Amino acid sequence: MPTTTAVMWGLKDKHPLVSVVEYADVSPVRSSLNNYEVYALFMLRYIDVELKYGCGKYDYQDGTLIFVAPGQTFGAEDDGEVFQPTGYLLMFHPDLLRNTPLGKVMKDYTFFSYETNEALHLSTEERQIIMDCFHKIQYELSHAIDRYSKALIVDSIKMFLDYCTRFYDRQFVTRDNVNKDLLTRFEQLLNEYYTGGKAERIGLPTVQYCADALHLSYNYFSDLIRKETGVTASGHIRNKVLDIAKTQLVSTDKTISEIAYRLGFQYSQHFARLFKKEVGCTPNKYRMQA
Repeated sequence: MPTTTAVMWGLKDKHPLVSVVEYADVSPVRSSLNNYEVYALFMLRYIDVELKYGCGKYDYQDGTLIFVAPGQTFGAEDDGEVFQPTGYLLMFHPDLLRNTPLGKVMKDYTFFSYETNEALHLSTEERQIIMDCFHKIQYELSHAIDRYSKALIVDSIKMFLDYCTRFYDRQFVTRDNVNKDLLTRFEQLLNEYYTGGKAERIGLPTVQYCADALHLSYNYFSDLIRKETGVTASGHIRNKVLDIAKTQLVSTDKTISEIAYRLGFQYSQHFARLFKKEVGCTPNKYRMQA
């Protein structure tokens, strides 16, 4: 049967599929990089260790939540030294979620795919709420497993994740200046993509291309753009393509095929279909009406 990884901290699993580790109960450990087979939520406090997550390094802050999905690597390089971690860790195996309401919506908690510099920074009040979530799950794990255990534990985990979603929304809002700078850089990136001829060479710009160029994960970039503007990142790209198309149609005598090619479409029919769907008329009709 699959298990969580409380044993790696020298502790016994109270439940085969979910564990809460309070680092005050853990003996000093050596740093290590670990590939997790579980969902893990770390809240480490007052730790003087340079953490690594995937291929990147994490600039740790007190009261910050880090999310790791199954198959991801997280930890610190082994330098031969031991350290005493402080804080809490929640781990739960994907099997815990099978045939549960949480299992059906787990993919919606996109922060499990965020990068290290996109972690959740908690206020004092938020940190207390998160601690309450840890303690509720701890309380349930301290009792013998019965027919209510799974539902209560899964419901508590869902509440935990829903609070994290709310707090990320707050973080997007409170980092307004950073977000506006990102929107400016996103617009500039799209402008440079077309003025530099990349569309003709490699095709239409994608959300993944833009996220990579802005040094953000796909999910964080998508979530931030949508929550900041109400429009998806793909919607912004589509609107940019259509704006350029409209300008080309009324200010040049290029054919529809030439315009489609310059925009990055492989086939002019795809361009014409998108244009009619979004604008309400064909490119030729738009040109004649302008």
